[in-house]
Amino acid sequence: MRKILKSPTGIIGVILLTIVLFATVFGPWIAPYDPQAFDARARLQGPSMAHWLGTDQYGRDLLSRILSGAPSTVAFGLGATILGVGVGSVIGVIAGVAGGRTDSIIMRILDGMLAMPELLFTLLIVTFLGGGTTQAMLAVAVTFTPGMARIARSAVLSVRTREYVLAAQARGESRAWIVGREVLPNALGPIIVEATIRVSFAIMIGATLGFLGLGAQPPSTEWGLMVAEARQFMFRNPWCVAVPGLAIAITALGFNLFGDALRDAFDPKRGH
Repeated sequence: MRKILKSPTGIIGVILLTIVLFATVFGPWIAPYDPQAFDARARLQGPSMAHWLGTDQYGRDLLSRILSGAPSTVAFGLGATILGVGVGSVIGVIAGVAGGRTDSIIMRILDGMLAMPELLFTLLIVTFLGGGTTQAMLAVAVTFTPGMARIARSAVLSVRTREYVLAAQARGESRAWIVGREVLPNALGPIIVEATIRVSFAIMIGATLGFLGLGAQPPSTEWGLMVAEARQFMFRNPWCVAVPGLAIAITALGFNLFGDALRDAFDPKRGH
């Protein structure tokens, strides 16, 4: 953390993530209004003392809806990333350790999956699974798996020929012991960095799916769905679209900047 906080990128990323995580943990409890409460007399209002960020087309308080939707939006990004990183890392480690024909077969299959753009691949999977938050999370996780497998495999291949691994092999240690005690601990750095950055992509893809009606469904307060529901009223009150859009941007930017700073901390040469 000391290395991360030495860079402006790391400081900004930590500040943004602190705000986002605070809203995620405490948002539903500190929201000033019921996020689903209608108020026909306060429709499409701008920021005021009563409603700090304005109201939407039903008179619902935007600040309350943003705070209420933070847990589901961030949980979607973290859940999809954890699933995709976990499965992809296991596949990549198996390919990197096994080598030979096994490695070639696995990587050719993954190369075929990587040839398709991530968003298009996600839409294809969601169409097959059906709309919904769980289905969208699984689709994003499947989309992340090939890229994470390739990164994990590269990390394993760079570690597999190091002196301490060769020394463990010379001592007669088992392959499982070498992988668990020598290879994985030294290959986790690139995986963790990539996982941190991919959270931002997962949040943006989840918001895109919510906007298209393939992710979270009403009456959810997921931020992408909020943009979709309010887009036809954006010329009467741009706040109802700008507020959830800005929340998505701040969250994605926070994870992205923190991931960049984390990458520089793991690689001093890159930082210089």
